[in-house]
Amino acid sequence: MTWDHRNRTTSALGPSGARAAGVVDVACDESGSDGENLVAGNTPVFAHAGVRMPVDVAEGYVREIRDRIRSPAEEYKANHLLREKHRPVLEWLLSRAGPLDGHARVHLVEKAFLVVDRVAGLLLDDPAAAVTLFRTGRPAVGDAAWPEFLTAANRLLRVRSDGAPGAPAPVDGFLRAVDRLARERPGGGASEVLERLGGARERALAYREEVRDRPYVVAPLLDPLLPSVVATAAHWSAGGRPVRLTHDRQNMLTPERIRWIEERARRRGIALVEFRLVRARDDARVQLADFLAGTAQRIASDELAGHGDPVLGGLLRTFTGADAVWGDEESWARLGPEAERGTADAAHNSAAGEAR
Repeated sequence: MTWDHRNRTTSALGPSGARAAGVVDVACDESGSDGENLVAGNTPVFAHAGVRMPVDVAEGYVREIRDRIRSPAEEYKANHLLREKHRPVLEWLLSRAGPLDGHARVHLVEKAFLVVDRVAGLLLDDPAAAVTLFRTGRPAVGDAAWPEFLTAANRLLRVRSDGAPGAPAPVDGFLRAVDRLARERPGGGASEVLERLGGARERALAYREEVRDRPYVVAPLLDPLLPSVVATAAHWSAGGRPVRLTHDRQNMLTPERIRWIEERARRRGIALVEFRLVRARDDARVQLADFLAGTAQRIASDELAGHGDPVLGGLLRTFTGADAVWGDEESWARLGPEAERGTADAAHNSAAGEAR
């Protein structure tokens, strides 16, 4: 694929720009991006949404949303829909037989679980260990020990260490946090995972040396955006359908990272034939994706915090998928696709490996 710097697009459709027949057009946006700061970021959830519908149809829905909300804002965002006075508009947008029903999907990432997934993958080559530690270790340890472990793991994996005055080196700080968790004797298989993590010092040091020596990391382990884009492409290209993604512009999506997305898609057999960047205000489909990603991020965050809205949670589950990177069982029982009731274990185990 080639990169068109003027139009900020890559294409495998030939120099004429001709459109391939049968290509699935999907517009995308995200919400909750804090880069690699997953533990102390602004939100506990990252959401990536894709919307498939003709541009003129999307424009009609955006006009209707504006007519219903009647805000003087030049560009509407998800927070307009999340205001209590506009609750009927949000319910209409997410409702069965509503504008997005059958035309949209959202990929959810629980950031705390992503940290555990990544550290288990890097140091143990064992995604299942992340599920064991998150589910059995987290509820069994003290209120201070688990957040300390997450913070230390986030700092270990982050490309650029925060360098806080007096803070231990990332590897030392992580191993101390692992030791503290182990002393809580969490059981349920978590103790064995912690013992293995405690013995992974050499791997951890090798990782820190590698990122220190690299001037630029194309796909940081902790950033959820790039693998989420691939997951969105995988959903819409199921069955081998060629897919074209139109994405809202953002700084993370550099030409090098777009090439990473394309290569990862190719390796997974995803027929991603084009990737375009646009301003959300220039494409009504991207605006709808922004609405879905932003509202999904808030609804899912509320569920994680234990004060979810049962109506909105029920509406959101129409758009979620089994490839979500999610470790909290209680909230996923309310957010996961209805067909997955009673099969949460399989869904979460597959999720742990999907984002890698």
